[in-house]
Amino acid sequence: MGARTFMVVGGTSGLGLAVARLLVEEHQVAVLGDVPDEVAAVTDDLSCAGIVCDVSSYDQVRDAFAEVVDRYGAVDGVAACASVWAGGDLADLSPQHIRRAVEVNALGTTYVFKEALHHLHRQGFGNVVYVGAMAVTKARPGIPVYRATKSYGSSLVESLAEAQHSNRIKVMQLHPGPMPTRLQERVGDEFLDQIYAGPEQVAGEIVRLLQLAPDDLYVSGERVLRADGRW
Repeated sequence: MGARTFMVVGGTSGLGLAVARLLVEEHQVAVLGDVPDEVAAVTDDLSCAGIVCDVSSYDQVRDAFAEVVDRYGAVDGVAACASVWAGGDLADLSPQHIRRAVEVNALGTTYVFKEALHHLHRQGFGNVVYVGAMAVTKARPGIPVYRATKSYGSSLVESLAEAQHSNRIKVMQLHPGPMPTRLQERVGDEFLDQIYAGPEQVAGEIVRLLQLAPDDLYVSGERVLRADGRW
């Protein structure tokens, strides 16, 4: 289908960066991140577009999508990779940390889907892949807030996928387990399983989903990959 345009939300580190790195080999890529220096570094490294965007701000998300559409004319796929870690017992988490996790993981995900689907419906095709977490499928001590916010995203995907009524717009989710990324460094080694998928392995699957054509198999709403280790 030739070069297409993809947006990687949360693409300045970890899994998002791995996705962007694979896509730029053949496609136009816009990386979104909330730290200006990190966005600049990635765009220089990958020679791709970069937009500073805090997904907890609807205005910033709306403007970021509008900028990409204005520049490239269409958005073929969106990888929703932005996430804030919120580990620890609820009693030990500060109200500020809880609020930020909810703002990014729940509100931010909602804003990204709202704008992504607006543009995909306008053009009549496209894919959105939400990066969830294996924590959604199995309760684990020490991550009640993180699991709750990622569960919100999974529920959102399921509902939105049912609402599309068309294979031309696919809404999918993928749930990797703990992996060696910057987010994992904040989590701590106690959450890293003995067997796990690396960012590059999971990124390959996300890229495959992003590139599905409108007439490819109907997978909207599916949990396409459970890249879990041994929990």
